[in-house]
Amino acid sequence: MGLFDAILGNSSEVDLSELQQELGPILADNESVHMGYKLIRDMFVFTDKRLILIDKQGMTGKKVSYHSIAYKSMTHFIVETAGTFDMDAELKIYISGTEQPIVKELKKGTDVIGIQKAIANFSL
Repeated sequence: MGLFDAILGNSSEVDLSELQQELGPILADNESVHMGYKLIRDMFVFTDKRLILIDKQGMTGKKVSYHSIAYKSMTHFIVETAGTFDMDAELKIYISGTEQPIVKELKKGTDVIGIQKAIANFSL
């Protein structure tokens, strides 16, 4: 069911040892990965110091965007759950010094509660 879940946009937790190894070159000294959620090719990675939003682009996914957000710079966040007609949830993260939030669409089946709880645990 892994491929079927990925096509539908379902998120899944990623193995921590795989994430630590994959992200090792970009992690700060003494920074460790605590959890990660994969949404098809994109990921939300929670370290002890920051949230890393990973966006794999293009057909091959070789072009990758790493958006790092220090927990201390988050002023607030909003999780808008899916409704009857709007099947997708939405995450908005507000960063100090910016007017516009970072917006991520969370497809139906994404662990919205898990992502929201992780942000709360690390940022509060």
